[in-house]
Amino acid sequence: MTRTEKIRSRLQEAFAPRVLDVVDESESHRGHAGYQEGGESHFRVRIESEKFAGLSRIAQHRAVHDALGKELVAEIHALALKISA
Repeated sequence: MTRTEKIRSRLQEAFAPRVLDVVDESESHRGHAGYQEGGESHFRVRIESEKFAGLSRIAQHRAVHDALGKELVAEIHALALKISA
């Protein structure tokens, strides 16, 4: 399973989102710090779920990181999040 698939699967399972977009932006970072040959190092995620209602922005980001797990987060160089309830 690719990192993109893992991200999508774990977020789907944890938040049952109405909207979930996971975009691998690694190629646009070629030559920059953290770039990994083959990609899957830089991601942009847009997620909308009722489970984020009432949470602060920091709490939302922590919830996403917890859902992904420490091991997967450690494999990712950059993770841009756009979260809404």
